[in-house]
Amino acid sequence: MKGVTILTDEKRKRKIFQVDIKEVAKNPEDFEDLIDVLVAESRREEPKISFEDVKRNLRKKGKL
Repeated sequence: MKGVTILTDEKRKRKIFQVDIKEVAKNPEDFEDLIDVLVAESRREEPKISFEDVKRNLRKKGKL
């Protein structure tokens, strides 16, 4: 994506996310999508919760 640079360490792990604000401001939706992908990728090792469990917990809390 134009205006975004991701720097990695010697083990190719992402370390720095550099953004050119002027470039990103031209197309903010694409930037938001990129952030969503990066967040999802960073959470891929977290335990999964089924949709049914989420609905059950929301019902218990009175939010659904």
